[in-house]
Amino acid sequence: MKRELALDFARVTEAAAIASHKMLGRGSKENVDQVAVEAMRLALNRMDIDGEIVIGEGEIDEAPMLYIGEKIGLQTEDSVKVDIAVDPVEGTRMVSVGQANAIAVLAVGKKGSFLKAPDMYMEKLIVGSKAKGLIDLNKPLLDNIEIVAKAKNKDIKDILVAILDKPRHEKIIKELQNLGIKVYAFPDGDVATSILACIDESDVDIMYGIGGAPEGVVSAAVVRALGGDMQARLKLRSSVKGITLENDKISKSEKRRCEEKGLVVGEVLKLDDLAHDDEVIFSATGITSGDILEGVKRKDNIVKTQTLLIRGNSKTIRYINSVHNVDYKDEKLYPLFK
Repeated sequence: MKRELALDFARVTEAAAIASHKMLGRGSKENVDQVAVEAMRLALNRMDIDGEIVIGEGEIDEAPMLYIGEKIGLQTEDSVKVDIAVDPVEGTRMVSVGQANAIAVLAVGKKGSFLKAPDMYMEKLIVGSKAKGLIDLNKPLLDNIEIVAKAKNKDIKDILVAILDKPRHEKIIKELQNLGIKVYAFPDGDVATSILACIDESDVDIMYGIGGAPEGVVSAAVVRALGGDMQARLKLRSSVKGITLENDKISKSEKRRCEEKGLVVGEVLKLDDLAHDDEVIFSATGITSGDILEGVKRKDNIVKTQTLLIRGNSKTIRYINSVHNVDYKDEKLYPLFK
């Protein structure tokens, strides 16, 4: 992919972040997501790409825009063909209630770069470059923690494990804490925390948890770009949320969709299965300030954003601080920004 495209993709996440920030603290997750999706789609469609959404807002019958399979960009004869994985707002709840760590995210790769995962649960284990090639999701989590501690020349009690703070993880969190292992229980934000596990300046050594499969694929793209490692496996809703008539019905649908895509529920997926090319571009713009990015700052018509832009080929990491005058945005984006 052309290097110049990277900055264009940064503009896409900036647009989603600025639009969604208008809904900060207003209590509606749906409105937060809607304006971000509209802004992201408008920005993508201005680009000279022939893109396809492979991870998005859902299937075509579930989402009006940025649905899986949607064609994006100018789509000219000379346009670069790309697959795109998007999460217009990672942390819609956090934006709706004014909490930290919400970001607008996308990952871009050549055609066929990303696993086309169904929208279901995924168990994820993520580490940085020093433990690359050493983790094994078939082993107990404690065994993997010991492996990472050895690789990083740390005492096991100095390892910091980031785990999604959900009822399904209460037992493992308590078990680790009882062993003296440090736990960072984060409320939301799989992708942002995946980045923490892969950057040297972070205290996080491991990210573990059962979250969304779409977010898992986006995480895989940035983990690959940062030189880290990841393993995952798809989980049926009934195995995560418990057995009920509704959960069983959803689980049967999930299993069918996996079979259609040639995926096996419960089979360990390695990083190459999730994102199998180094030529990826990852962009994330802060919506609310958090562990990796400053959030949107707005005064009248002037908006400041911070974006993390990573190119997988070169492993280059850029932090882009931008100042936007919304009065000079184009006529299609302006209504979403004003």
